[in-house]
Amino acid sequence: MNIEIHPEILKELEYIVSLHKAHGAPNPQSSVQDLINYVLASVADGSRRPGSWERDMLRSMGLIADCDEHDEYRANYGPDD
Repeated sequence: MNIEIHPEILKELEYIVSLHKAHGAPNPQSSVQDLINYVLASVADGSRRPGSWERDMLRSMGLIADCDEHDEYRANYGPDD
């Protein structure tokens, strides 16, 4: 999968990484790729773990589906088979 990032958004992500490198952070990321991977993993974790801090992030962004299924804990990624 390839993801296109708007140049202005990429510029901000690069700035975040440069601040991490220059000043440290509680969870520093060393590249834009690492930063994006971390953010996407957080989104995925928030989707499958209703009680997690990541779920609050998804809720704030309006990314929780309006159904009981999305409120169930899942130990693994993807739909239960």
